[in-house]
Amino acid sequence: MSSPPTSPLDERDEMEALRRECEHLRAAVGAHEAVDQAIGVIVAVGRVEPAVAWDVLREVSMNRNRKLRLVADTLVAWASGRGELPDDVRRELRVRLASALRPT
Repeated sequence: MSSPPTSPLDERDEMEALRRECEHLRAAVGAHEAVDQAIGVIVAVGRVEPAVAWDVLREVSMNRNRKLRLVADTLVAWASGRGELPDDVRRELRVRLASALRPT
C-alpha cells in the first residue's frame, strides 16, 4: 500500500517545521558550548572540580536572575578579554566559590 501523494502545502509546512527544529538545535548546541566553556573558566579561576563549577554557574544564574546562557556568555567573554564581568555577577561568583571551597 502506498502513501497518499503530498501536496506542495504539506511539503512547505514540513520544510518550515524542519527549519524551525534545525534553528532550535543550533541554538541548543551553542548554549551547551557556552556553558561548557564557562564551566572551564570557573574551574580555572576557582580551582574547583567541574561538577562544583556547574553548581556555581547555576547558582550565579539563579541568584542574579539571569539566564544561564547569558551568564555563561558573559564569563567566557570576560575570560577571553572581550568583555567586562558585571559587578553583581563578580560578587555572586566570589560568594558561590567561597561557599563551594568552605570545608564542610
